Amino acid sequence: MSKEQVCVLGAGSWGTALALVLARSGKRDVRLYTREAEHAAAIKATKQNNDYLPGINLPENIHLTSNLATAINKIDACIYALPCIAVDNYLPQLAQGDYPVIAACKGLHPQHLTRTDEMLAQYIDRSRIAILSGPSFAMEVAQNQPTAITMAAESLELAQQAAAFFDDTNFRIYLSDDVIGVAMGGALKNVIAIAAGMADGLGFGHNSVAAAVTRGLSEIARLTVACGGRTETLMGLSGLGDLVLTCTGNLSRNRRFGIAIAQGKSIAEAEIEIGQVVEGVRTAQAVALMAKELDIELPLMLSVDQVLAGQLDIQHALAQLLSRPERPE
Repeated sequence: MSKEQVCVLGAGSWGTALALVLARSGKRDVRLYTREAEHAAAIKATKQNNDYLPGINLPENIHLTSNLATAINKIDACIYALPCIAVDNYLPQLAQGDYPVIAACKGLHPQHLTRTDEMLAQYIDRSRIAILSGPSFAMEVAQNQPTAITMAAESLELAQQAAAFFDDTNFRIYLSDDVIGVAMGGALKNVIAIAAGMADGLGFGHNSVAAAVTRGLSEIARLTVACGGRTETLMGLSGLGDLVLTCTGNLSRNRRFGIAIAQGKSIAEAEIEIGQVVEGVRTAQAVALMAKELDIELPLMLSVDQVLAGQLDIQHALAQLLSRPERPE
């Protein structure tokens, strides 16, 4: 029986971690794509992705390539683990085919205001689209630590088909047919994580972070429901679970970005320090536009966007939030 052929687009920390999950059973060959030939050569030579997951050995059935045509040739599934902003560069190449395309990125497009599933649907039929999202730091997944996460598609049957590729017993997948709720929860939690990081960077205590998580979840639910998602989805792994992890965990790039901004670094300096794309920055821009378009109050997320846009300093943002009139929770 021949092995399944699966492609992972993106050899960052998350893409590499997912390649490890896909490869562990030995049932499939995994093609891990990076656009940089030097990066592919370095991983091949060391059997480790030292730029993003140092110390983690890659098995023989993970094959590196910097050739996109080779990566997607005659595959059974494709996992898109590149930043959302890059979909237009890669998705047209995946339009022809009948294999599932699983989005493992989280964000909203800052110009088009589209969710991850909508970005994919511009090029791929929805019968092929699934979204993988939930509380999952890449390093812990790579270390084979127990992780629970959500796979969403327009039908539970399609979600199950996509989930079947991830047959690692320490990578527990729950299924959902609320694509909107899962996509929005994964995107919006990054903005709240920046706010939580800012609170940490200003030296505030746990009370402030708890307030950011709680009020942030309320704002996430408000916007998600307005877009057609379900509130109960946000009480699960792809909502509350991911939000808590990203707002409190030291491995969270959005939280670390917020800390850096609070310490006086520019957006460019903070992103260089982190070394990876911080999706919450662009998502905050999208949220501000959506809030205006839908006439929804999202004070915490709008404050994050205003701080990042240089329209408001952090201390004034805090004062603005605290001076809001009392209202029922």
